[in-house]
Amino acid sequence: MAEAKRRTAVLISGRGSNLSALIAASKAENYPAEIAVVLADNPDAAGLAHAREANIAASTVDRRSFGSKGEFEERIDNTLRRAGIELICLAGFMRLLSAGFVESWRDRVINIHPSLLPLFPGLNTHARALAAGVRVHGASVHFVRAEVDAGPIIAQGVVPVLSNDTPARLAKRVLEVEHRIYPLALDLVASGRARVVGDRVTIDGERGDPDATLLSPAS
Repeated sequence: MAEAKRRTAVLISGRGSNLSALIAASKAENYPAEIAVVLADNPDAAGLAHAREANIAASTVDRRSFGSKGEFEERIDNTLRRAGIELICLAGFMRLLSAGFVESWRDRVINIHPSLLPLFPGLNTHARALAAGVRVHGASVHFVRAEVDAGPIIAQGVVPVLSNDTPARLAKRVLEVEHRIYPLALDLVASGRARVVGDRVTIDGERGDPDATLLSPAS
């Protein structure tokens, strides 16, 4: 008998392009995670339509409807626990979660960020990468900690920075990498192959040669 897929929630604020990538990957029979719930903090989030088209339970927990951040997070927490959620993916979720929430779900919340962390945490990553003159840029999936865009890194994807790049051009190429590494990272976490040891992620079965990178530079 095949092992049960781990019930996963995706939290979004906007268009949900990474949500779409996760939903597509989860349809594979041997994929170890099921996207069971989608929550948006914005009732106009376009990503809610992706969930409904895939017959996934989707709802809004609008921050503006709550008197405090604590009440907002309590509603999210209760909703996820009632649904039997085991893992949480943040996919363009534009709210900072409190240390208490993060600790209660420690090593069960992952996030995708459009830079090669620890470089360029926060916003405007592509413009900052161009201003810094870096030669490569990319995206990272990491376990969430209370600090902004911090936590053990699970997967990274790299793109070259080209001489004619603008923030928009660079963002488009990085987004393509995001859509590849987020399903990969969730696969590693849901299957138990990726584990936090100290402050780093250990991946079972990872080879020790230079060709073992999860994603090599893409053009």
